[in-house]
Amino acid sequence: MPTRKVIGGISAKAKPVKKKLEPVAQIVKATPTPTIAQKINKTAPAKDNKATSGYNAKSITVLEGLEAVRRRPGMYIGSTGPTGLHHLIWEVVDNAVDEAMAGHCDRIEVTLLPDHTVSVRDNGRGIPVDIHPQTGTSALEVVLTKLHAGGKFGGDGYKISGGLHGVGVSVVNALSTDLRAEVHLGGEIWEQNFKIGNPQKKAKAIGKCKDHGTTITFRPDSSIFETLNFEWKTIIDHLRQYAYLSKGIHIIIADNRSPEEKAVDKTALDFPHPIYQFYFEGGVASYVRYINQNKVIKNDTIFYTEKEAEGVNVEIALQYSDEYTESLFAFTNNIHNPDGGTHVQGFRTALTRALNTYARNKTILKEKDANLTGEDVREGLSAVISIKLREPQFEGQTKGKLGNTEAKTAVETVLNEQLAIFLEEHPRDAEGIIGKCLLASRARNAAKIARDTILRKGALEGFTLPGKLADCSSRDATSSELYIVEGDSAGGSAKQGRNRENQAILPLRGKVLNVERARLDKILTNNELKNLIIALGTNIGEQFDISKLRYHRVIIMTDADVDGAHIRTLLLTFFYRYFPLLLTGGHIYIAQPPLYGVKYGKDLIYAFNDEEKEKALKELETKHGGKGRAVSPPARGGEAEGVGADTDAGSDDEAEAKTTIQIGGIKVNIQRYKGLGEMNPEQLWETTMDPERRIMLQVTVEDSELANETFEILMGDDVAQRRKFIQTNAKNVSNLDI
Repeated sequence: MPTRKVIGGISAKAKPVKKKLEPVAQIVKATPTPTIAQKINKTAPAKDNKATSGYNAKSITVLEGLEAVRRRPGMYIGSTGPTGLHHLIWEVVDNAVDEAMAGHCDRIEVTLLPDHTVSVRDNGRGIPVDIHPQTGTSALEVVLTKLHAGGKFGGDGYKISGGLHGVGVSVVNALSTDLRAEVHLGGEIWEQNFKIGNPQKKAKAIGKCKDHGTTITFRPDSSIFETLNFEWKTIIDHLRQYAYLSKGIHIIIADNRSPEEKAVDKTALDFPHPIYQFYFEGGVASYVRYINQNKVIKNDTIFYTEKEAEGVNVEIALQYSDEYTESLFAFTNNIHNPDGGTHVQGFRTALTRALNTYARNKTILKEKDANLTGEDVREGLSAVISIKLREPQFEGQTKGKLGNTEAKTAVETVLNEQLAIFLEEHPRDAEGIIGKCLLASRARNAAKIARDTILRKGALEGFTLPGKLADCSSRDATSSELYIVEGDSAGGSAKQGRNRENQAILPLRGKVLNVERARLDKILTNNELKNLIIALGTNIGEQFDISKLRYHRVIIMTDADVDGAHIRTLLLTFFYRYFPLLLTGGHIYIAQPPLYGVKYGKDLIYAFNDEEKEKALKELETKHGGKGRAVSPPARGGEAEGVGADTDAGSDDEAEAKTTIQIGGIKVNIQRYKGLGEMNPEQLWETTMDPERRIMLQVTVEDSELANETFEILMGDDVAQRRKFIQTNAKNVSNLDI
């Protein structure tokens, strides 16, 4: 199965990439970019009609029932990777939450079972089991086997729900090898089983009961998903979020997996207990308090309001901290909208207006002063917007963005009115908020001056590219790559070994600025980051334009040691805070140079980790017989050239990086590469830069809240919190070079 790395919402997984980049997190083995001639040949129109003569009515395929879901699962759950796998749980839980919002449920239980199986139970009304008049089968079977079937399209079943398209639980059924539905309704227990979406028998009563509710138990199909390994931490974090958004609902999560399955899930170490329960009376105000738990607060009293306007229930909480970035989370009917929407537009408009009005009325802003901008009032803001309305209009099944116009008006009206009252009733908190915004305004003006001075329009269009940048000859951004290389030594090897047509090299000197603790004006005076911004061509801040990106692959290539990891983290922080679209668009990669070179005679084998090195040595032992035994190195000053040397006349570190053993009477030299600079251009090309053979990590953000929290802990000012994080996760680190 593919390997996978997850750190606080930033993730990568193993998956080969085709010629087009896909915005998913992965370790990729990239293939060469097609030449212009190949592209022309591929897209050239046919010279005659012979090529299309076979295209007729028989060529049209009609997918019946749930077959469309299995054929194109990404259309319904986003991907077939870990994100899509967990989306199955969210779809079933969404239905239980809809019951809760309708006032019929106050308890939801999610249980991980052995053999990659999940059970979701609620104490709602229970899915109806009587015969559906249009289909002649039970309503339970209709809900589980028909797309766009459910109680959310009309009538009084649900006034408010997250499920809009009616495909949620039927999609789960289609993508599961086995699914069992158990309904407690009307004093009887009803059961129906399905395989790959197909009912095995009709729904039938199997016993008596005194309670009510629905239990869905399913096992995802391994032929559809890249992995069936559920992540305990991902599930806990996501369901905690549900609990914050649904006041008064108990959510219980239990881990009953086999010991073998738990051992595979490294995230389980963060939450060692097998059962967790969440219940919050404070709603989104509790959520904001959780988000800001490690920050220095500007207003001690969290602003919170819940009110209805325009037929929309609006719940908002916000608080300011001394951070330089914004943490805003928007939800519609408890569904996260990572791409925002009309409710976010209304929130930002009302927030800016309310704070400017208060500052003017209190003469904090004089007549000669300019108004606070949206950027000023969002710096250091932590906010949660949760609205509930009858017919939400989302963009796509994953519900990333809200489109209802009435949501904008409702949020704007409620926030403008209630925030004005809050500021008047809490003058000390108002003083802290306005003070933070004024400080941001002064910093913005300073940054504008710096930006206008440093990042002139001409510079960004390529007229004054950084002198250190060895640019590629291609002007096709989709095929161009930018390698950000640690140090001039590795930069020199990379420049000599690269493909000059589409690979550009930008060496960095030392460690770049930690942008988690710096504003934009300071960033623009940092030479290394300034060169990087100019090389990217997108500008930064309000002038950022993704369409001007000069390289669609931006590859971080650092040494495999502590310093290299630190530089990589600093660069990822920079991209996450100021170039988030590069991450979400799948443009950021991490090069994976080999850790070892194993030379046996004239053959040289590269190993990317300890496991690969041991595997290579065992294969040599099997092939040539005999167990590998250590060879005592000769006195210093002997042969010291190439991987095959017994020792090295250079530094102690370099000497320690080389080991010689003997297999079958022949010496095997093992070199541990301490840095990219140790490789000559040919080695660097064939191991790390050749699209035919290289391995890269493609970085995306799976969970914005987790990613934000992780960057704050690792790169922020709270030393105690960072120490705790390191102590907790130290046992998960392998191959640590100190």
